[in-house]
Amino acid sequence: VPAVANAASGDSPKFSVFGVVGDGTSLSEGAAYGSDQSTKVYSPYSVYGEVGPDSLYKKANADEFTSRKKAVLAESRTRLQKLPGYAQKKEWFNVRDELTRYMYETRGAVRGLAKTTTQKEKADAFFKAMEETYLQAGFKSQDKTLAASELSIATLDDFVASL
Repeated sequence: VPAVANAASGDSPKFSVFGVVGDGTSLSEGAAYGSDQSTKVYSPYSVYGEVGPDSLYKKANADEFTSRKKAVLAESRTRLQKLPGYAQKKEWFNVRDELTRYMYETRGAVRGLAKTTTQKEKADAFFKAMEETYLQAGFKSQDKTLAASELSIATLDDFVASL
């Protein structure tokens, strides 16, 4: 017969409220459901500690933001270059997966970097080319998928050149 986990005969129940308020001996005490509470929290209802130099989140300056977004665009270009190979092999699921796997980040990077009206128009042209590639892969149209994937790479290059 399995024993009750961590039960002791004659011992009263141990409790913890949000892992912050309690007698300090319960399993969730000091952990608050997976958070690190080795430092003082700013509220007993929050799992987050006070903001300080050891915080994980640090506000990035403009140069760091731009370089991070440009790195996303470089990775996106690498992924877009895989599409013609997938289309040649008629691996339509790989074309569509590649366009959904990382392109959320790509859209955020493009929208974050596009400042001028011209850049925003180039961004829209890139998005339309990506969507056309996705659509044609769904129709399993090899020639149109290849043309659309080449257009998406070209429009991304055009956008990056405008930065």
